[in-house]
Parts: sequence; structure tokens; C-alpha cells
Amino acid sequence: MGGRPTVEDFATAAGVSRASFYRAFKSRDALIEALNRVPEPDARERILAATFRMVGERGLSSLSMDELAGKAGVSRASVYRLFPGKSALFTALVRAYSPLEPVTKVLAAMGDEPPGVVMPEVARAVYRTVYANGENRTGLLRAIFFEVSSLSPDTEAAARDVITNLVGMLARYLTTQMSAGRLRQMHPLLALQSFAGPIFFHLITRPAAERVLGIEIGGEDAVTELAEAWLRGMSPEEKR
Repeated sequence: MGGRPTVEDFATAAGVSRASFYRAFKSRDALIEALNRVPEPDARERILAATFRMVGERGLSSLSMDELAGKAGVSRASVYRLFPGKSALFTALVRAYSPLEPVTKVLAAMGDEPPGVVMPEVARAVYRTVYANGENRTGLLRAIFFEVSSLSPDTEAAARDVITNLVGMLARYLTTQMSAGRLRQMHPLLALQSFAGPIFFHLITRPAAERVLGIEIGGEDAVTELAEAWLRGMSPEEKR
């Protein structure tokens, strides 16, 4: 009735053993179905949602798997069955909540378009991810940045995933556009850093700017302007 009881809770409340429970019902979901109750989000989704909140608040290093299990309403064994360690958990978190997938989709769909079309859309995809469905994911974005940059054993797999996929795709796109004469020549990693830096800074400072300075410019408009400023700076020398 609104809670998240486990099989252990059901068995205890009924005064039977877990074995007796499983003789009557094949699984927890089977019991919920028999009760005509709407199933709650699956364990993986609940664990990732709880991890998202906890990592956004205090980072990955202080994350307790026992506390995570409690907040997600699952057993510790379920957490480790789905995510056998903090590394697997953080990698799944980055894929679920970071701009990795949305930006990858933009590049896959628009990779043949010029920078003036692609890069503002990349900036907007990042903004939409950070502020998806009215949520503010800047805490997680900040945590991901520091965790990935630390290259600790718990985050190295996620860092490799981000660098290989997102950074690699963006760097290849920028290199292609430089070779075509649409962007000025410079190291693609520096070009990418000069693009991402102002957008990242805007995203993590925007909540404070809204409260303290009363910023009125829309979020997508803001990152679009930053992308267009980058495009002006990256125009080939003969065009500037």
C-alpha cells in the first residue's frame, strides 16, 4: 500500500518462512500480480534512481551499498547481483543520467551537417539532459566530472566509456570539420575543451545565478549562445 516491502517482509508478516513464500509464489512480482497491484519500477531502475540522488549529494566515494539497498527498497544481494561493485554501478549511472547517450544520438543523426548546425544542438542536448523533466541534475554532473577526472578504480571503467564514445566521436567530428575548412585548425581535444568548458560552468552555476542574480535568459537559449560564441572563435582565419 505505497511501501516497498521485500519477500522477507512478506514472509515475516505472514508468519511463514521464505521457502514457504516461494512455494506459494514464484517471485515477489507474482504476488503483486495476484494482488492486482500495479508493479513498482523494477529493482534496477530503483537502484539507479537512488544512486543518482546519493552520488549527486555526496559523491561516489562515500556511497554505502548497504544504505543504497535500503533507499532503493531492495536487498544488498539484489544490488550486487545487478551491479557487482561501484564501478559497474557508476558506469550504468553515467549511461542512464549523463549527456553521453543524447549527444551520441545527435552526432549519429547529424554527423554530416556543418558545425553551425551540429554544435548548438549538442549544447542543447546537454542542457535537456541536465534539466530533464524538470529535474536539476547539476549535482550529478559535478560528481561525474570529479569522479571521472580522478580515474579511481571505481570510476575508471566509466571514464574509459565516456572518453572512448563521447569524446572520441566529438573529436572525430571536429577533426573532419577542420579538414574541410569549416573550423580553424587546432588540437581537437583543446577545441572540445573550449566548447564544453563554458557550457559546463554555466550549467553548474545557473541555479545560484537564478536565485542571486535573477537570471532571466532561458536555459536552451543560454547554451545556444555559448555554442555560437565558440563557433565565432573557431571560424577559419580567412573568414574572421
